[in-house]
Amino acid sequence: MRRFRNPREIRATFTRRAALIGAAELAGFALLAGRLYQVQVRQGHHFARLVRGNRITSRLIAPNRGLILDRFGVTLAGNRQNWRALLMVEETANATATLDRFQQVLPLTAEERAHIDRAIVRHQRFIPVLVKDFLDWDEMAALEANTPELPGIVIDIGTTRLYPFGAGLAHQIGYVAPPNPREVAADPLLALPGIRVGRAGIEQVHEATLRGRPGQLRLEVSPVGRVVRELDRQDGIPGPDITLTLDAALQQSVLGHIADQSASAVVMDCTNGEVLAMASNPGFDPTLFDSGVSQAQWHAWVTDPRTPLVNKPCAGLYAPGSTFKPAVALAALEAGTLHPTDIVTCPGYYDVGNARFHCWKKGGHGPLNLRGAIAQSCDVFFYETARRAGMDHIAALAHTLGLGVKLPIEQPNVPAGLIPTPEWRRRHGHHWNLGDTIVAGIGQGYIQVTPLQLATYVARIASGRAIQPHLTRAIGPTMQPGAAATDWPALPTSDTFLKEIRAGMWSVVNQPGGTAPLARLDLPGVTMAGKTGSAQVRRVSRWVREHTNFDSANLPWQFRPHALFIAFAPYDAPRYALGLVIEHGNEGPQTAAPIARAIMTDTLTRDPANRPPSRLAANIPP
Repeated sequence: MRRFRNPREIRATFTRRAALIGAAELAGFALLAGRLYQVQVRQGHHFARLVRGNRITSRLIAPNRGLILDRFGVTLAGNRQNWRALLMVEETANATATLDRFQQVLPLTAEERAHIDRAIVRHQRFIPVLVKDFLDWDEMAALEANTPELPGIVIDIGTTRLYPFGAGLAHQIGYVAPPNPREVAADPLLALPGIRVGRAGIEQVHEATLRGRPGQLRLEVSPVGRVVRELDRQDGIPGPDITLTLDAALQQSVLGHIADQSASAVVMDCTNGEVLAMASNPGFDPTLFDSGVSQAQWHAWVTDPRTPLVNKPCAGLYAPGSTFKPAVALAALEAGTLHPTDIVTCPGYYDVGNARFHCWKKGGHGPLNLRGAIAQSCDVFFYETARRAGMDHIAALAHTLGLGVKLPIEQPNVPAGLIPTPEWRRRHGHHWNLGDTIVAGIGQGYIQVTPLQLATYVARIASGRAIQPHLTRAIGPTMQPGAAATDWPALPTSDTFLKEIRAGMWSVVNQPGGTAPLARLDLPGVTMAGKTGSAQVRRVSRWVREHTNFDSANLPWQFRPHALFIAFAPYDAPRYALGLVIEHGNEGPQTAAPIARAIMTDTLTRDPANRPPSRLAANIPP
């Protein structure tokens, strides 16, 4: 028989159980409260520091620099990734202590440390400071292993400028280098690690375009500087690519023909002014300026008599010698002081008062008309022609043809050169003499021109248009002006007179008695017109010429005349113009003419204006 419990007994049992449960709950709440007190009160400052340390930070990202390409898309200036160590100043309590510890892992020179210390003071705290660039794998691993002891030090991926053609295009493309303090003060974004500034050539001219715009990176970072995770990234906007008119393969070909001579050459499209090759030899390694040029290397450059740092096609100034004679003849024709059929007799000298000016041919050329005088480069004919025209007419016509004026080429610090006038001489406190005009008639005296001006000069004679040379073909997808012959106005000169000048230049190369048979092309149905020139760099007295067996080839290299050549081809449909200067090459017909022939042959065979790139261009390293 089942026994029923007393209700009073049941209530007592329930009360005891409830009390036990309540006590357990109370103990649990007490433990929780105690833990909360410990965490929030006694250890609150510690965890607050941890929370503040494990925070979100923002960094600016340097954009990739735009590429520089040749006319066929071959890379002339590109980018290559490299590793670097940065200091996030806002993420370290003691930047000096962090750098001291860094130096125990990776040594820094005194100069590097001083530069970093200056950057910490000058830069805004949100801009990282570059500590060490171009890290190798072992250096990177050493830094990663010591991350807890290097608060604020982070490893980052940057870019280095890459120049596949090295010295071959250094002057035209230019180079980049870290910004100087004055530039950083004017634009704080230039303090970003990896930002480089163009210092020469296209890199400098198109600096603002190539640089691009910086991006932003949001990161969660631990108290010891280790990146926990990337929260958001807005990549920088790269600068647009710059496509040039240059043909990299033709540039290599031109340099190959120049070989080891100190020289410059400019190949230009006669129809639109596009510069297809602009060679300057010797050159320099442009990548050295990014990582730093040693004092020994700099001293070797600046003491080299062949001046490897000078952009000779644009900045080299030379007397044009006999290449100036077509300009003198055209000036006299336009002034009405010379007719194409006029005859001048050359006895080998030209007397003005008590002064005697010699012809290069000691026995003289005899009677010559204009075409014959250009073909045989008779000095006496052009002494007389210059006297008839007068220096003011010669200077005005030379300027029209692009000589002695500042050409708007995309290169920095391009000089205008000089075509002297009586007014210019008076401004300098001297009187202009007739003898000054006489020597100007053969491109000597005070005249100074650049190889780029010589190429422009012959392109204008060949086309009859005021062609302007240019190097930029497109910025991004946008083609630049100057792609068509119709972009340039006709010269304010007579077509008839221009034809006479062209015919004389054709005779220089192709007619018996011309001074440049070595420039004659060996291409079926194609001929070239040209003009030789030799420009003295040291005066030779009348007595030496008349009483010694003087030969400039026996002079030391630096005292020999420069050898020059200008040309255009094909003669019947001019497409390409060439200006060539071989420094101290002595005689133009022997030195410059064969090189000009080889360059023009390659240009016509390759035809860079119309044809796709050859295998030479395709095999160029990217």
